[in-house]
Amino acid sequence: MLDQQPAAGPRTPGTATRGETVPTVPPASTPARETAVDVTALLERGRTLATPVLRAAVDRLAPPMDTVAAYHFGWIDAQGNPADGDGGKAVRPALAVLSAEVTGGAPEVGIPGAVAVELVHNFSLLHDDLMDGDEQRRHRDTVWKVHGPAQAILVGDALFALANEVLLELGTVEAGRATRRLTTATRALIDGQAQDISYEHRDRVSVEECLEMEGNKTGALLAASSSIGAVLGGADDATADALEKYGYHLGLAFQAVDDLLGIWGDPDATGKQTWSDLRQRKKSLPVVAALAAGGPASERLGEILAADAKSSDFENFSEEEFAARAALIEEAGGRRWTAEEARRQHTIAIEALDAVRMPDPVRAAFTALADFVVVRKR
Repeated sequence: MLDQQPAAGPRTPGTATRGETVPTVPPASTPARETAVDVTALLERGRTLATPVLRAAVDRLAPPMDTVAAYHFGWIDAQGNPADGDGGKAVRPALAVLSAEVTGGAPEVGIPGAVAVELVHNFSLLHDDLMDGDEQRRHRDTVWKVHGPAQAILVGDALFALANEVLLELGTVEAGRATRRLTTATRALIDGQAQDISYEHRDRVSVEECLEMEGNKTGALLAASSSIGAVLGGADDATADALEKYGYHLGLAFQAVDDLLGIWGDPDATGKQTWSDLRQRKKSLPVVAALAAGGPASERLGEILAADAKSSDFENFSEEEFAARAALIEEAGGRRWTAEEARRQHTIAIEALDAVRMPDPVRAAFTALADFVVVRKR
């Protein structure tokens, strides 16, 4: 149902410096772009509408899972005191409530969908942080580090169950359709995480394999987020499919930017360690594109990464050693190619909207959210 188009091989290497936002959005070319959209307000609307229902869902959890989940969402600190932590970008709930307006419905129709996708997203984050050994998320210690691995697993499982409850308790045909799409996306998300982990132990991963993995891991849930409000509002399958195509390719653009930030992002903005993806031996897009490029830098990078996989001292590598690997990736063209791929996927996402009739302000908002995804520093 969703298109996956293989990308061309790496091209000219980039010259941007660490912390710089590499991708730039294509120039305005549609009438929708002529309408100014406050993306911050869009994101805040999704967060404001979803948060009370999200809190109520989390309150259903048995202790101490309710407290652990509240810590993860940034509502309390590690000592249980009220906090105003960073709850993330809230792109998914923003898309869910926006999609409810596609067929003329009120944004509130999409609230159960917004909460459900946010619960699934955070289920994946809790498990991913543990599997990846990440100690920081959103500038705070991760749940497994504060509350232990067992709680991270249990709370993640509980959030996934809650996501389905929130939708199914609506008791409508549309809720059943929405749940089916969300569970399909969740299975794809899990497939993507399994692929991601398996690729860490391989010397080589193709660009096509990496795009498939990232489409599963990130694209699938953004696809569901982009259609779930419309489905709850009674949109037909053709409309939902077109919105999913938008979200899927937006997810690939989103992940391409994440991959750039995972190597060259500013830790003060991302909340993660320097060179975080290189520390975890991630076969992210810049890495696989650089390895596929050919040439001296690509070959040298391949030799070094193969040696890294066998090293018993990898965790003690210096900043300079990781910086040298990042420099080779950039020299081989992996950084520039990934930035171009983010823009290409962004274009496909915007074009997918052409198949859907919707009010012009809603179309402009979808476009603005897509632009935001490819131009960010966190």
